[in-house]
Amino acid sequence: MRSIALALVVAPLLTAAGVADSKLRIVTTTTDLASLTEAVGGDRVAVTSLVPPSFDPEEYQPKPGDVARLKEARLVVKVGLDYDLWFDRLISQAALTHPGARELRRGQPGHVDASAAIATLDVRGASVGPGDGHAHGSGNPHYWLDPKNAEIITGNILEALARVDPAHAGEYEANRLAFLKLLDDRMRDWEAKAGALNGVALIAHHNSWAYFARRFRLDFVGFIEPRPGVPPSPAHLSGLIKTMRERDVRLIVRQPHEPEKNIDFLAQKTKAAVVVLAGSVGATPAAKDYLSLFDANLDALAAAAKARP
Repeated sequence: MRSIALALVVAPLLTAAGVADSKLRIVTTTTDLASLTEAVGGDRVAVTSLVPPSFDPEEYQPKPGDVARLKEARLVVKVGLDYDLWFDRLISQAALTHPGARELRRGQPGHVDASAAIATLDVRGASVGPGDGHAHGSGNPHYWLDPKNAEIITGNILEALARVDPAHAGEYEANRLAFLKLLDDRMRDWEAKAGALNGVALIAHHNSWAYFARRFRLDFVGFIEPRPGVPPSPAHLSGLIKTMRERDVRLIVRQPHEPEKNIDFLAQKTKAAVVVLAGSVGATPAAKDYLSLFDANLDALAAAAKARP
């Protein structure tokens, strides 16, 4: 009887382990790409994102455990546009000890640059040296914050999934089309919510919002960082105060990981309100997945604008 009872306990555990092991393992750099990869891959994939939502991916320092996460991956997905430059180095490091990781390197079947075919904004072609901040010379990398770009991102993911798992390509394509239908339906609600923000001038800490602003016709009139990743000087802050008063800026946008000191200073000087938005899935409790990311941000902006007539 004891052996029968033990078998009843162990068998489901073995079955669950077998199901987990049969899934296609995918590693993404960010939670946004993880959410979109899960939307396309469905139940056939097990996705791990490396950068926690409370971190700035441009400043992320890979951990020893990140190499181990690449050991069994069949596919990797990165933001590209110099946003996660550290990822290529991490893959090369993993390939030294795990031969399978060689298929994950740039140009190999298991490598996805989600920015392929994205129409980038703010392309400057400028080099970045010490003290120059983040490398936005290849274009503003925050393209996932335009929900319309999800069509391109998921298309890149679908192409790669079909390449490494052709037997289930039809299922992946169906998943993607179903997700895009959901996204298209939500766009109507998002655009209606954004309509309440017409004429509302904003400033932000970091220039993360170019794609979001273009899609929803928002007016960001300045940024606390004079260049991405560069702290503001007193003169720059003084200029922002002047701009905020001239343009009647009443809202300052901050992401949870961004420093509060300069934002609080500007808010005190101008009586502007601070609204916390999620730049990535999971950065705020309401931004649980890619679709709710836009629900959360537009709701937060609309509520803040209504409270500051």
